[in-house]
Amino acid sequence: MMRTRSLRAGLLIGALSTALAASACGGGSSGAGTAAGGGGTQGKTIAFVGYGDASPWGAAYNKTFKAELASSGVKINDLTSMDAGTQVQNFNQAVSQKPSLIVAALWDTTATVVPIQKAKQAGVPVLIVDGRPDPAVQDDVMSVLSDNVKLGEFAAQNIVEGLKAQGRESGKVIVLSGTKAMLVTQDRMSGFGKVMATAAQYQVIEDQDTNWDPTASGKVAQQLFAKHGCDGIQAAYGMADYMALPIVQAAKQAGCRVGGTDGLVVTGGNCFKAGIAAIKTGEMYGTATEDPVTIAKQTASYVTRYFKGENPPKSELVKEDRVTKATVAQFEEQCSQA
Repeated sequence: MMRTRSLRAGLLIGALSTALAASACGGGSSGAGTAAGGGGTQGKTIAFVGYGDASPWGAAYNKTFKAELASSGVKINDLTSMDAGTQVQNFNQAVSQKPSLIVAALWDTTATVVPIQKAKQAGVPVLIVDGRPDPAVQDDVMSVLSDNVKLGEFAAQNIVEGLKAQGRESGKVIVLSGTKAMLVTQDRMSGFGKVMATAAQYQVIEDQDTNWDPTASGKVAQQLFAKHGCDGIQAAYGMADYMALPIVQAAKQAGCRVGGTDGLVVTGGNCFKAGIAAIKTGEMYGTATEDPVTIAKQTASYVTRYFKGENPPKSELVKEDRVTKATVAQFEEQCSQA
């Protein structure tokens, strides 16, 4: 009898030790910001529900993110998409696959609330990148975010500064924005509007959703110059450099002057090599950082730290900067990676 009791006690202690070890390695833990354990990255799986490669920003981000983790032993299941509805389906698919982590950049902030809630219920941790999630689920995820309000402020500062440098006491401004269902876009417009409100002599007359698409940006810009004429538009904000440059091209095609002492003042964002070149030639007044390579590397670093059990902060913010001709040399290397 004593031998039987000892055997049972030993089995109980062994089972308890195994359970404690599993708990220490993150087994059964779904809390955002909790450690994945000290087991490292080998054998971990990521469901990557991000922007599709058809987006220039997305293509550069995706390539860099995958390259940064290529030698880590992490397996990445690419579920990227350019369509908000498809992304919701892919997110739900990712939850059902029970990966070690879902990494997502959200097209439609509201539509992804339910998939995030499903992930929490299933015990699958989620890392949101670029734009913040809906406030209803922000406590249920980890995040590596662009400072989108600041990026909008920088764009408005470029426009106001550029128009004032031309001596303009009034001016009409057009905006070609990213997808309006995204908090990325909404936050940038919040910052943009805040600064523009301090210079009421400059009025935003058009704010068009061009879905982060350079082709759509070019077509809409052509329509706006046809509608308002060169004299009816003094400045333009393309939310990414690859959306601002089609504005420059459309203005030229319409016979409008660009840059200089009296031409169209154009600002971009999400700085790219082509945008830096345009600032140097004077065709763009300025841009801002939030280049895809920098945030992709920071995301990969966060993922690695998380899987190694280093308890990274629940949310990290990427530092952003304003870029103009006066500072272009400082940011040229960073902004010329894509």
